[in-house]
Amino acid sequence: MSNFDVAFEHVIGLEGGYNNDSSDPGGETKFGICKRQYPHIDIAKLTIEDAKVIYKRDYWDMVKGDDLPEPLSAFVFDCAINQGVPVAIRLLQKTLNVVQDGILGRVTLGAAGRMTRHDMAEFLAYRQLRYTGTRHFDKFGFNWFRRVIIMAMDA
Repeated sequence: MSNFDVAFEHVIGLEGGYNNDSSDPGGETKFGICKRQYPHIDIAKLTIEDAKVIYKRDYWDMVKGDDLPEPLSAFVFDCAINQGVPVAIRLLQKTLNVVQDGILGRVTLGAAGRMTRHDMAEFLAYRQLRYTGTRHFDKFGFNWFRRVIIMAMDA
């Protein structure tokens, strides 16, 4: 099983099935794929295989998951899904103390390869801090924090 497959299984376990909560900013959602982000997709008919293709192309590949060490690749992947690819990259760069330019280049990837467990915990803490300033934190914040902790525990 590839690192992507393992990370995908974790994410799907957190995302769940179909949801159409009117207070969710993503709108209609299935397997974590939301109508706001993918207006051309029939969310209700989305298959798990379709979701996996989207996750690989639009999130895993965009954060260069294959080039990041485990379990960091899963942490950054999940951050990209839930908080956005640019946020995931910048939070990683902030943690690594490198220029926060939003580009996963040689400097960022090199520094990521030297991360310790403490550094990875710092990345997860930055994720949680960022959530506190997110719209709808009062409603979804507990579950967002829970999500980060579950990812860390499963690593």
